[in-house]
Amino acid sequence: MSERTIPTPVKAFGALALLALAALLPLVVTEPSQQNFLILILMGAQLGVAWNIVGGYAGQVSLGHAVFYGIGAYTSTMLLLTLGLSPWVGALAGGGVSVLFALAMGWPCFRLKGHYFAMATIAVAEIVQILVTNSEFLEGAVGLSLPMDQSGWGVLIFLSKLPYYYVILGLLVLTVLTAWAIERSHIGYYFRAIKDEPEAARALGVSLTRYKLIALSVSAFLTALGGSFYAQKEMFIDPGSVLAGAISIKIALIAILGGVGTLLGPVLGAAVLITIEEYSRTLFGSTGSGTDMIIYAAMIILVAVFSPSGVLGLLGDLRRFLPGARSKGPDMADKMEIRP
Repeated sequence: MSERTIPTPVKAFGALALLALAALLPLVVTEPSQQNFLILILMGAQLGVAWNIVGGYAGQVSLGHAVFYGIGAYTSTMLLLTLGLSPWVGALAGGGVSVLFALAMGWPCFRLKGHYFAMATIAVAEIVQILVTNSEFLEGAVGLSLPMDQSGWGVLIFLSKLPYYYVILGLLVLTVLTAWAIERSHIGYYFRAIKDEPEAARALGVSLTRYKLIALSVSAFLTALGGSFYAQKEMFIDPGSVLAGAISIKIALIAILGGVGTLLGPVLGAAVLITIEEYSRTLFGSTGSGTDMIIYAAMIILVAVFSPSGVLGLLGDLRRFLPGARSKGPDMADKMEIRP
């Protein structure tokens, strides 16, 4: 049974139950380090769901999403430092700048197909990282630090982890609802048509470039919001922390690992990947430099070989072996399920 065959009331009840559990979880997990671990999972999930809009639904594999993440972080930080604007305003401004950059980047890059598009996004992200690293206005490789003389909801700087948890939980809910609305709208059908049968979609009058740009713009806006949150949480950013190529790989891998083209697959992927990543960091410590890239590479190989549909698809396959599972072939909804 695919997630498309689950009745809508059951989905709604399950979503509300998960949201209630997530809201109550930090009241039980009170250790700051453990709360920070939960925040990292939610941050990864939010970025994975945002990437899934363009990479999963529309099928345009971007490996340069760190550029939108960095734009969000730098825009909100610079507006706070230079103009004193609230990060709430700065985050929206960063999202707007990311949308403009996505349109400028996507217009020429979408003329490319397949791995050529992915390579182009990598190149654009690397160019932006180099430019920021050599920019005196943005303090180059030295980075930017947020002021520590104030705190509260107005500046999104807190003395404990709990407020950060609820902010990123709200951002994740917003991102999932956006993806859900797209999935159920005619735009979502256009995205899936562009992914699966682009020539047929073109023949039916669907503008491939227009809807690819829409997918990239929405994804970029939400990714930039995640970057703004990171800047407020860490209170320091530099090109290596918000523009590195490893960030782009990680964002894409979260969605791929969980299940591209599914609503909650990236959330599951984030829980798995962040858990493995943090455990390895604790295990190896400073001696494990570069371990994250090894983990990313290993996960990509495992998913590609054993479960191309991700962890969510693997769980669906395992359900067929449970007692009482249907022995019949896949129904029409299963056949229509979006696969990478």
